[in-house]
Amino acid sequence: MSDQWLFKSETYDNCNCDVNCGCQFNLPSTHGYCQTAFVGHLIEGHFNDTPLAGLNWAAIYKWPGEIKYGEGKRVLVIDERADEAQRRGIESIISGEAGEPMSNMFSVFASTCSECCDTLFLPIALEAELERRTATVAIPGVLQSSGRPIINEFNGEPFHIALARPSGSFEFTYAEIGQGNTTVTGDIEMSYSDSWAHFCIHHFNQDGVVRERSRLTAWLGV
Repeated sequence: MSDQWLFKSETYDNCNCDVNCGCQFNLPSTHGYCQTAFVGHLIEGHFNDTPLAGLNWAAIYKWPGEIKYGEGKRVLVIDERADEAQRRGIESIISGEAGEPMSNMFSVFASTCSECCDTLFLPIALEAELERRTATVAIPGVLQSSGRPIINEFNGEPFHIALARPSGSFEFTYAEIGQGNTTVTGDIEMSYSDSWAHFCIHHFNQDGVVRERSRLTAWLGV
């Protein structure tokens, strides 16, 4: 494989499922169809010799049924601050074109999409604290989203749930779980609220998922 790359992103994702997203538990989706929006900030990364760290990205998907049945629609958004080489690098990765086929979520999801809209280059305002399970996102004309922790109905405190995927996942090895609200307009239109959100490190290279202990697990101790 000629391209050598690294993609390490602090990512917030909000989908339309209840807080038991079927994708993560090998179960059907809540409503029989899937809608989701990923937004991330690259904390490390390169595409060959082109550095990618410091830039934001988004990948928005809408399927009429379960993901496995395909017929999805996709919109990609890349930080307008990226130069031409960075745009090409990020687009190659999040379109699923770079790397081993089916080795990360971008490649898997691309295989289920029958309509891929033109990639957009826009400002992506993202504020996220993964450990606190909070996020706010604004992409003008495209997306508004907010994430928050689940609240324990008995004591009013944040309810801490995390998901470990030490093997089998093409997305992450560990994620903090919360809830979110998202509205998408433009090429894709959808809106959902009080639904599944997760906060994770997406760590991929040309060979697939890089499995290492995430800083999110620091509270576990050594």
